[in-house]
Amino acid sequence: MLRRLLLALASASVLLVSGAQAVESLDTDLVLLTENFPPYNMAKNGKNFAQDENIDGIAVDIVREMFKRADITYSLTLRFPWERIYKIALEKPGYGVFVMARLPDREKLFKWVGPIGPDDWIMLARGDSKITLETLNDARKYKIGAYKGDAIAETLAKQGLKPVVVLRDQDNAKKLVNGQIDLWATGDPAGRYLARQDGVTGLKTVLRFNSAELYLALNRNVPDDAVAKLQAALDQMRKDGVVEEIMARYL
Repeated sequence: MLRRLLLALASASVLLVSGAQAVESLDTDLVLLTENFPPYNMAKNGKNFAQDENIDGIAVDIVREMFKRADITYSLTLRFPWERIYKIALEKPGYGVFVMARLPDREKLFKWVGPIGPDDWIMLARGDSKITLETLNDARKYKIGAYKGDAIAETLAKQGLKPVVVLRDQDNAKKLVNGQIDLWATGDPAGRYLARQDGVTGLKTVLRFNSAELYLALNRNVPDDAVAKLQAALDQMRKDGVVEEIMARYL
């Protein structure tokens, strides 16, 4: 009786292992998170929550085509704020977040697919501003607005510039026009796009202080073969001219 029970348990263990191996061999379903960051990602209704077909933008269109070519299924949710979705993707297996600047202190926290697009870092001033900057250090005497949790804000804070942060980057456009801040540290083209959406034009770039690339950041538990498939799909899209075509539709 004991021998039969042991044999049965052994057989069950083999089945469980085989089943686990079968699951691991399947293409991975991923949960993707993004935020309102026009023109790269945005809710069609302009709100801070949207799902799947109700989201568009340069990065969204690129990611959709990338996953289609890689034959990996996914769900897509746009949420707010950035700090929340960053934390979710960092901690939950099977999750990813985009678009994110690939910085040295983030390198080992995620697995990366990209670059999806550029994100130059700039200081914007009002069109009538007399401010001139040669280096980032020259900005220390001014009140600088930035986006809470964003790589730009984090970098400025680390260098002791003490940016005044907001929960929505587009709020900085009106703060700049109203004189609440002297400079707006933001991305290009994102900052100009956001300003235009809020009816703010005529801003001028007084400093371009970094050139970054934006990526899809995946949780460290996402299988390497899934990451490789997505990267290969994106590389081929760029060779085919698809990435350039998508960007041209928005800019």
